[in-house]
Amino acid sequence: MSCAFDLEHYRELLQAANDGGYRFASFDQAPEPGALFLRHDVDLSLDAALAMAEVEAEAGACATYLLMTESVFYNLASTEGEAAIDRLRELGQRVGLHAVYPRAVLDDRFEAVVAWHNPSPEYMPAPIAGAVNVYADPHFSPATYRSDSNQRWRSGCPHEELRAGAFPWLQLLVHPEIWVYPGATMGQTMRAMLKAESARRLEQLAADGIDLD
Repeated sequence: MSCAFDLEHYRELLQAANDGGYRFASFDQAPEPGALFLRHDVDLSLDAALAMAEVEAEAGACATYLLMTESVFYNLASTEGEAAIDRLRELGQRVGLHAVYPRAVLDDRFEAVVAWHNPSPEYMPAPIAGAVNVYADPHFSPATYRSDSNQRWRSGCPHEELRAGAFPWLQLLVHPEIWVYPGATMGQTMRAMLKAESARRLEQLAADGIDLD
């Protein structure tokens, strides 16, 4: 097993969780033995989020997708953004808010779940009125948290621990962009994402009547 950041290994992670006896949980539940809180902070690409959700639907996995209303990379108010939210829910996924501190404005697009974008320790675990903060008790503990931020597992790839049932419960943060676009490093992966984005933008320009000749 290569532990590469690609969808093939992501499928292996999901299978490892299944082999270890974990069940997919939502953040409106308190952690219990065997709970796996699968979380996706969608920082950059709705297309990547949808590709990952398709893989999860095939595997019978349920995750919480945290989407941004203040992203400079995508627009949830666009037809594309609205369609993405609808499709995530069609695939059986949950949708929460990936907020920029201190603004956590929930509306009917979101369940009452919030993760801060690029959080700072001084406010990261603070309670959020009317919502679950995924970085606060009871859902967050360093021993039961793994993240792939910047294409690096801080404590190593968790697939073997998942397969062995080594975690009493786990919150697993996976960024879709890292797994959907190819690259051995974060820089390579981001450049692959930008190349794909360029092709998509050209299609959008043509659809908007722009003469690209």
